Amino acid sequence: MSAYALLRSTAAEQAAALAAGDVSSRELTSAHLERISAVDGAVGAFLDVDADKALAAADAADAARAEGAVPHELAGVPVAVKDIVVTRGQVTTAASRILEGWVPPYDATLVTNLRRAHMPILGKTNLDEFAMGGSTEHSAFGLTRNPWDLERIPGGSSGGSAAAVGAFEAPLAVGTDTGGSIRQPAAVTGTVGVKPTYGTVSRFGVIAMASSLDTPGPMARTVLDTALLHDVIASHDPRDSTSLADAPRGMAEVVRAARSGRDLTGLRVGVIAELDGGEGYQPDVVRSFHEALSLLEAAGASVETVSLPHLEYALDAYYLIMPAEASSNLARYDGMRYGLRVEPATGPVTAETVMAATRGAGFGDEVKRRIILGTHVLSAGYYDAYYGSAQKVRTLVQRDFAAAWQRADVLVSPTAPVTAYRFGEKDDPLAMYALDVTTIPANLAGVPGMSLPSGLSEDGLPVGFQVLAPQRADDRLYRVGAVLEAQLEESWGGHLLARAPELEVN
Repeated sequence: MSAYALLRSTAAEQAAALAAGDVSSRELTSAHLERISAVDGAVGAFLDVDADKALAAADAADAARAEGAVPHELAGVPVAVKDIVVTRGQVTTAASRILEGWVPPYDATLVTNLRRAHMPILGKTNLDEFAMGGSTEHSAFGLTRNPWDLERIPGGSSGGSAAAVGAFEAPLAVGTDTGGSIRQPAAVTGTVGVKPTYGTVSRFGVIAMASSLDTPGPMARTVLDTALLHDVIASHDPRDSTSLADAPRGMAEVVRAARSGRDLTGLRVGVIAELDGGEGYQPDVVRSFHEALSLLEAAGASVETVSLPHLEYALDAYYLIMPAEASSNLARYDGMRYGLRVEPATGPVTAETVMAATRGAGFGDEVKRRIILGTHVLSAGYYDAYYGSAQKVRTLVQRDFAAAWQRADVLVSPTAPVTAYRFGEKDDPLAMYALDVTTIPANLAGVPGMSLPSGLSEDGLPVGFQVLAPQRADDRLYRVGAVLEAQLEESWGGHLLARAPELEVN
C-alpha cells in the first residue's frame, strides 16, 4: 500500500493492515508524522508534536504484536489528543499563555487507556483557549484552518483535532465537548465526532472548564473508527466522582452489525421541531438534513416531529451555567503554584498583585469575558436570579428530553445551523454563541450525541447531521450513524472526504 493510500485509509483498515503484517506501526506512525510535517504549516492543527515519543510507542506496539500480546484492535494505530488533556512528559497548555510550557507529571485516565492499547500519540492539537470558543480563533498560539478551505474556521473548541483528522494528519483524535465542541468541528470538517454519555469517559486529567458539562470523546473519519476509539477511552474511573460504573462499551460491534444489515425497522426517529430550520439556519443545511431523513425512512425507521419546548431558553441557561463553572475552575491559575507567574511592574508584590498581573497577562480576551460573566452570576445578590434560574431551566430541558424519549428512540437535528464561516465573520461574541443552539441541549441533559457528514453545501462545504440518544444508550447513535453513513457513501460513491480539495504540501 502506498503512503498516499495508507494515510487515506480508515483506522479500521490501518488496524487490519497491521494485523496482517502488511505494515508496521513504525511505518504507519512515520507516514503520519511526515504528513504533519508537510501540511501542518498551512493547517495549524497541532501545538506540539513529539516524534521521538510517538515512534517509541509505535516500536512498543510492534514488539507487543510480535509477542502476540496485542491488547486492542487499534494497537499501533496513531492518535492525536486535544491539548486540554494532560499528557505526562509532554507539554499541555489548554492553548493558553497561562500554562505555556507546562509539562505534567501524570497522564489523564483516557491517555492511560490509549497507552495501554499501544496507540502512539502523534501530538497535542490546538483549541480555543481553555475550550472557550467555537472556531479555534481564540487559541493563544495561532489559528487552526479548515482543510476544506484554509480561509475558514475548523469549528471549535476541538478544531485542531477535527482538522488533523480531516487533513489526514491523524486517523483518530480525542476532543472534548462542553457545548458542542466535538460535534460542531466534526460537522464543518466532514468528519465524525461523538459526545458520549456524560460520565462514560473519565474527566480525570482533562483540564476543567465547566465540570458538569465537559465530556471527552472520539473523533475520526468514519462511524466505525469513532466507535473503535470510543471503546478504548471509555472506562470507569474512581478518580472521577462522576464516572459511570457501567460505561457503555462494545460500540464497534454495534457498528459492524448495523452496516451489515442496514435495517432500522422499528426505530422511532424524532425530529426536534425547535431545531429544524428557521432564522439563522443556512438553507443548504436544512436541505441536507431532510435528505438524510429520507434515507433513514428508506432503511425502515419511522420519522415524526417531536417538540422540546424549553429549548428556546437552553442557550441562555448554558451561557450562565458554563461561565459560572469556568470562573470557579480557572480560579486555580493564580501565579502561585504552577504555570505563568507575572509580578507587577510597579507597587508592592503581594498575592493579590501577582494574581492580578498573572491573570491579566495569561488569559485571552474570550476567557476573561467568561470569567467576568461567571463571577458576576455567582456573586451575592445575583446568584438566585441568574445561576439559580439557569439551573431550573436545565431541569426543564432534561424533563423535555425525558418526555421525548417516550415517543422516540433517537432525536435528530442539523449539527450546526451554518457551514464553516470565514475567519473574522463572527467577531461579535453573541453571534458566535448563537451557533451553539443545536448542540448545547445534549450537554445540559447529559445525553450522548453524534455528528456525521450528510453532504455538501452549494459552495462545497461539509454539512453535519446530529443524532441524540438517551443516557447510556450510546449504541443507538452508532447504529443510526452506521446505517446512514453506509447509505450516504453509496450515493456519493465513497467517503465525503474524497471530495475535499487537495492540500498543497511543503
